Amino acid sequence: MSAEQSSRDLSFAPVLSLSGRPRKPVVAARLVGAALRTLRESRGQAIKDVAHVIRASHSKISRMERGENPQRELDVLDLMAAYGVTDEQVVAGMKELVREANAPVWWHKYNDVLPGWFRRLIGMEDSAIALNTYEMNLVPGLLQTRAYARAIVKAGLPEATDEQIERRVELRILRQELLRGEAPPRIKALLDESVLLRPRGGFAVMVEQLTHLKYLAEHDIANVRIVSFGKAANLTPPTSVTHLTFGPGGPPELIYLEHIDSAHYLTGKDDLRSYKLVLEELGKVAETRTRSMEMVDEAITRFSR
Repeated sequence: MSAEQSSRDLSFAPVLSLSGRPRKPVVAARLVGAALRTLRESRGQAIKDVAHVIRASHSKISRMERGENPQRELDVLDLMAAYGVTDEQVVAGMKELVREANAPVWWHKYNDVLPGWFRRLIGMEDSAIALNTYEMNLVPGLLQTRAYARAIVKAGLPEATDEQIERRVELRILRQELLRGEAPPRIKALLDESVLLRPRGGFAVMVEQLTHLKYLAEHDIANVRIVSFGKAANLTPPTSVTHLTFGPGGPPELIYLEHIDSAHYLTGKDDLRSYKLVLEELGKVAETRTRSMEMVDEAITRFSR
């Protein structure tokens, strides 16, 4: 694709579908990055070929294209000029996206207890139209009760102060506001059976959590399915996996892998294909909705004795 073609072809970046509706900053940053990468690749250039344009390191360009680095409007415009983009409408759309990417976000006041690797997920999940997740040890954060979340945070951060613990719990509860929004995402939560067996926080906490989980399932807020022992021994990944998809004009789909103190965000075609297949196969072997709720009821009964 030539520079002239890329300037006219609006498919390279969904920056013109704003419709006057601001995007979430993290989503806007990903769109800017995806557009810059597509423009660069359309000219057959490597990152090392363009870093000099904004007097930046290769790693800075790479972070900009992933939507991770703060994106200065001047840098973006200089790169677009170097890529031959002159269409005023395209340039104006990108400038608007950059402004949105740098807008304040609600979770900034929790930065003292919010790991940098987790911020991107918070920014993306409330713009997703669907979240498909597999959890091997815990109820997903978006579906946790306050008491269960507190137990998880305490166990994971034994040296944290009470204030630090409560701030992390409050952040987790605030994330759940997206479930009560005008257009909440479709959530499919595949839970390993072990989630129903470990009494996180004690029996009373588990009863409350599992009752809440059942409420979410019965009110179609989340499609909760249990993956029984022995049914997916050769399928279960070694860590939790979440697949996020977005609507028209949104950023590309991604896979989120969470570890104890880090995370990976995967957007490559091979990675997406592999993990989407894993989630699909897990969904096939998971118990039905009815049986899953029966298993939740059985766990509630055990913890209520």
